[in-house]
Amino acid sequence: MIAPVNAPVTTYPTIEDSYKTKGNKKILYRQLTHVLPVNGLAYLIKIRRAQDQKVAMEVNVTRIMLFVFVGLFGATLLFNWLISKRLWKPFRRSLQKIREAELQKMEAVRFENTNILEFNELNTSLNLMADKIHNDYVNMKEFTENAAHEMQTPLAVVQSKMELLLQDNNLNDQQVEAIIDSSTALNRLSKLNQSLLLLAKIENNQYETNELISLTDVTKKYLKLFDEMIKDKELQVHTEFGEDFLITLHSLLGDTLISNLLGNAVKYNYVGGDITISVTANRYQISNSSNLPAIDEKQLFKRFNKSKSTSDASNGLGLAIVKKICDTHNLAINYNAENAHHTFIIQKK
Repeated sequence: MIAPVNAPVTTYPTIEDSYKTKGNKKILYRQLTHVLPVNGLAYLIKIRRAQDQKVAMEVNVTRIMLFVFVGLFGATLLFNWLISKRLWKPFRRSLQKIREAELQKMEAVRFENTNILEFNELNTSLNLMADKIHNDYVNMKEFTENAAHEMQTPLAVVQSKMELLLQDNNLNDQQVEAIIDSSTALNRLSKLNQSLLLLAKIENNQYETNELISLTDVTKKYLKLFDEMIKDKELQVHTEFGEDFLITLHSLLGDTLISNLLGNAVKYNYVGGDITISVTANRYQISNSSNLPAIDEKQLFKRFNKSKSTSDASNGLGLAIVKKICDTHNLAINYNAENAHHTFIIQKK
């Protein structure tokens, strides 16, 4: 825009921003203003340029740069993930082998060589560790097997000698009483030895089986075996056998589990008391009346824990064996005592 003005001539042009309303929209303009002399007259010269295209260009450039940045960031993450997945693949395989390792099968566990030095060092150390664990397991297994035979034999011999001594008619009452006490202590030692060996074998997973056993059938069997003891104490036995409680368990461990629980229910009961056994597909419950106080939770499954209220010659390993069997066969066992009744509940996890 050029127009004559009554104003002094300016030495330098001025630049400023101005707005022009177009409809309901304000448009930003950049304006250059200068007053120049032309043939002795002053003329005002204004040059305007709309900035909407520049703003649009800035927005578009910003969007493009943001898109490129996000794309590069995503591509970087993707490539890093792919590279890391490939690089860490040997480590993942080793980790999976460790998770699936079984004590009795450690000899077959082997960690392969890789193209990565650090993983090779790790796998070499893991191979050495697996060999050591396997050797220790074999040694422990041989020890428990040998101990089972070697220790029981002399104990049985001494026990038989004690029984022969008792048949001697020349013994006085004091000697007979001493032999009986010795025989009782020897019998307790024999049971203690058997219980400790059983615990060691369970811990070393020496009772492998794929056989499904029914705790209902095992309970019925031991109810017959304990029938005389139950009658002597005049106990009332109530059974609720629903669906079979089936579990993959070695038959010896199944017998030990039920005989310990049922034996305690009979042993620590009072004359004329009761025993209640309830069995479903996922739950086994045995409850017995007793004058004994509730067992401390901290001492419940502790080894050599015995009730101070009885003079019983128990070695205090029965419940510890029960807990170990449950722990090694994915079973949960809980205990509670109320209304003069002690209850043990076994459930599948």
